[in-house]
Amino acid sequence: QVQLVESGGGLVQAGGSLRLSCAASGRTFSTNAMGWFRQAPGKEREFVAAVSWSGKSTEYADSVKGRFTISRDNAKNTVYLQMNSLKPEDTAVYYCAADRNFYGASYYDTRADEYDYWGQGTQVTVSS
Repeated sequence: QVQLVESGGGLVQAGGSLRLSCAASGRTFSTNAMGWFRQAPGKEREFVAAVSWSGKSTEYADSVKGRFTISRDNAKNTVYLQMNSLKPEDTAVYYCAADRNFYGASYYDTRADEYDYWGQGTQVTVSS
């Protein structure tokens, strides 16, 4: 099993920045591709960003491209989401996810149902 714990959420004004962290523990060799998803009140969970095991391949939702950056430090078993130029519509609970299957060092996935482990989420609130 793998446990994922997110941190770094909070309240920020529009235009501000936050950095989310997701620390993995347990059978961390089972964390391959990793991703961030978010869910706003009354809405479905949506893809935000994904990163391959190597960290060299990334993908972003159109709504966050150019503003968010996903990265990972495998030595620390941690994935990050740097969020800049935040907007009120970024307000949501942000979830970290990990895929236990290894499909290659450059593989990532944008589909929530492909991920096997999920964190408990961290709230991000952007005020206007």
